[in-house]
Amino acid sequence: MHNGFNPLVPRPIDKPTDVPMGADADLSVLDDVKIFVPPADPAQWPAWRAQITRWREEAAQRLDYSPAMYDRAEATWAQSCFTVAQVWLWDELLYDAEAMAFTPEKLLADATERLGGFDGVVLWHAYPVIGIDDRNQWDYYRQVPGLKELVDYFHSRGVRVFVDYNPWDTETRRSGDDVTELAALIKELEADGIFLDTMKEANPQFVAALEEARPGIALEGESKLPLARVTDHSLSWAQWFADSDIPGVLRAHWFERKHMQHHIRRWNRDHSQELQSAWINGVGLMTWEIVFGVWVGWNQRDAATLRRMLPTLRGMSRVLVDGEWMPLAPLASPAHQASVFASRFHTGDATLWTAVNRGTHTYSGPLLCETAAATDAGPALDSATSWADDLWFDLATGAQLDTPSSPVTIPAHSIGGVLRVCRAWEAEARDIMAQVAAVQWTENAEFQHRRALRVASAPEPSGHTPDAIPAHVRVDAGEYTLTVEYRMRETGMYQGAPYVNEWKPLPPRLHDVRTLEREVTVPRPLAVASREVTNAEFLAFLEATGYTPRTEQSFLAHWDKGSTRTPYGQPNAGTEDQPVTCVLLDDAHAYCAWTSGVLPTEDEWQIAGQNARATASDVQNSFQRLTPAVWNLTNSEHSDGRSRFVFLKGGMDYLITDSDWYFDGGVRKPEFSAKYLLPGFGMARSANIGFRCAWPLATNEN
Repeated sequence: MHNGFNPLVPRPIDKPTDVPMGADADLSVLDDVKIFVPPADPAQWPAWRAQITRWREEAAQRLDYSPAMYDRAEATWAQSCFTVAQVWLWDELLYDAEAMAFTPEKLLADATERLGGFDGVVLWHAYPVIGIDDRNQWDYYRQVPGLKELVDYFHSRGVRVFVDYNPWDTETRRSGDDVTELAALIKELEADGIFLDTMKEANPQFVAALEEARPGIALEGESKLPLARVTDHSLSWAQWFADSDIPGVLRAHWFERKHMQHHIRRWNRDHSQELQSAWINGVGLMTWEIVFGVWVGWNQRDAATLRRMLPTLRGMSRVLVDGEWMPLAPLASPAHQASVFASRFHTGDATLWTAVNRGTHTYSGPLLCETAAATDAGPALDSATSWADDLWFDLATGAQLDTPSSPVTIPAHSIGGVLRVCRAWEAEARDIMAQVAAVQWTENAEFQHRRALRVASAPEPSGHTPDAIPAHVRVDAGEYTLTVEYRMRETGMYQGAPYVNEWKPLPPRLHDVRTLEREVTVPRPLAVASREVTNAEFLAFLEATGYTPRTEQSFLAHWDKGSTRTPYGQPNAGTEDQPVTCVLLDDAHAYCAWTSGVLPTEDEWQIAGQNARATASDVQNSFQRLTPAVWNLTNSEHSDGRSRFVFLKGGMDYLITDSDWYFDGGVRKPEFSAKYLLPGFGMARSANIGFRCAWPLATNEN
């Protein structure tokens, strides 16, 4: 807890808001809230509904609101975009690191099987690697081979594509003003939407420029969208929204039913509250299982709930958007007494009761009354007898009901409800209910951990004697306890999410420097090179071996390409003794193997740096940083099957201080480690990342 802030509970601004009651109440105070709180007394619900309806009418008049944007044919898709996935562009379900190829079919197959499929994806691209050099956010899209084809594939599968905009990216190289760059990008990729990272809204001029470039482009603001911007932002991200015990109403969606919101709490391992709020409000969910390289996958119960919800949400989207919405609709007494609540969405052809069970036990019983008799919550069905020839279904199981008051099933802390359709909608309804019935329900809410395992490198060479290798720092075999310093970012470090079940991690928790203790074993004595490999040394390697990288993208990009000395040029004059950069782990492994050496692990690198600091007077044991200082790759590649990363050591001269979202910069002491998520193709290569070698020592040397 920092300064009285408890990260495990909602902040005051996240909590739902009471609605002022009374004819003279000033309802403008509701313009900026997240969720409207219902009264505890059901007898007050009709007056509460009337009050939020009055607020909506008055707010529309105050703002001179126009829904014209939502009525354009090219923009209507957003109204039924019920699931959007935040997808790390290099998720190993989307990108095969060995084949160096995108595999969207794998991502979508997994999403369909476990989560019911995606309606849209946000291709998250730059954070948390941007800032390792001067590449800007546009470079991290434009330098990706086959990105347009990837977007086209998603479109062919009916999945909409959002690009990510980072307004905080102000200190990397400037290639044009943001709106011009973003407009060009969405036009090139034919993107459908823009996710406004860290932004609640874009200003009207920004929106107009994007609309001109790509008519119908959808903007999704993060968190609480200002009411005045509902007119030109067709979606918003309902992040950090706390609901009340009696389910509340989402302010932005109540104001404009065509405005789509996506519930999300990224660090949660229990998504039942988000699912219930989305269901009762008729909106969507954001799934985010790879949070910047950290696995926070959905548990089986919540995934099954989402699979149950989506067929109805998608199939009945017009009822949800155009139908008459009654929050906290009247229910049968047993349901009300069991803490079951529902919204009613009604048209002449179909009616949905989207119900949630706030209780701790599965509810089995009637949700509705077959007649208009009074209940604890008021009349149950309006003109129920006129619906006698219609069809009725249980939304939790897909089963057809004999009567409106037939028992339904609603699991504890889950969703259910009733669907009524006229005979003309029978085929459509039965198809939807067949999809619901096919979902195998489970109560298993156990979090499925993923271990990040070290990726094996090439076999080690035989041991050397110290006089047979270059200047080095010795690392003895044995057990070590290392204190590692790192900056706590959303990437975490070795295992697990950094902010499990936290409401919203804020500075200083979000970016503070922390330490961890590592118990490590060095299995054999090792000599770690005193300095990084230079450009001249890497040139000699190329000339001696004819080495060809698996991908040539950005390979030795800092060299003079006008030279024919190698197919990749040669070092620029005057840079021969500078550290070689713009290399991948594969390139570094190949060079080290050529010297009969290996890359040191992050632990071996740290021990060598600390040993050298303790014996600084010994020239042989010096531990140098060449100029310019660059991060050093280590033999620490890890994968959990969804994300790959490596630990960098040493720091770099390059430093961006304008935003904490940039990668770690500056020269660092040996104890500091930086977790570097590995972009695909050759994009992990950087002008500020080099390496040094190490050599196993013979165990019988003195």
